[in-house]
Amino acid sequence: MAVANEKLTFLTQFVRQPMSVGAIAPSSRALADKITAPVPRTGDPVVVELGPGTGSFTGEIQRRLGGRGHQLAIEINPDFAGALSRRYPAVDVISDDARKLRDLLAARGHHQADVIVSGLPWAAFNNDLQQNLLDAVADGLADDGAFTTFAYLFAIWTPPAQRLRTALRSRFEEVTLGRTVWGNLPPALVYHCRRPIRPTRPHSGLAATNTGTTT
Repeated sequence: MAVANEKLTFLTQFVRQPMSVGAIAPSSRALADKITAPVPRTGDPVVVELGPGTGSFTGEIQRRLGGRGHQLAIEINPDFAGALSRRYPAVDVISDDARKLRDLLAARGHHQADVIVSGLPWAAFNNDLQQNLLDAVADGLADDGAFTTFAYLFAIWTPPAQRLRTALRSRFEEVTLGRTVWGNLPPALVYHCRRPIRPTRPHSGLAATNTGTTT
């Protein structure tokens, strides 16, 4: 019943805001396993999830942390954020713009994140929004941290997907593409990014643009 409710919630939000949600169904457990792989098994890491949606990746991050560290989930859609905070009370759910990542971390006493996992719908964003979000990610990630995000296989050669790859390579010294996750609908691939290159331009004057989710 919980899975059915999650899918219905996701579909409802997609109908209301298709460009900010970016998909008609939550991501699969198989994709969640791949995209959360960098979450360390020891220590007390700060793990940030961007665009968690209904929590397809959230639960797997919680499982990997096992009560350690601090998990932040930044979700601009208030309906998703409210449902997520009720479902995962141990997660610090923030209903805000992902471009404010560094400020949101600082407000909670954290300098940077050790791991950032993204379910944001990159293909639905215009160039400026995509660039600003990735600047925020690179700025908010520790030097030895890891950033993961994903793309759908069927769209991998489209202009938005190519733009994303170019943008990732300009912000990380290491960008690798994992194997196709055939167990997801539609099939997806995970980008694994390390060694961030810091942005050189300021993040002031952000517009109130919806930066929703795909998970």
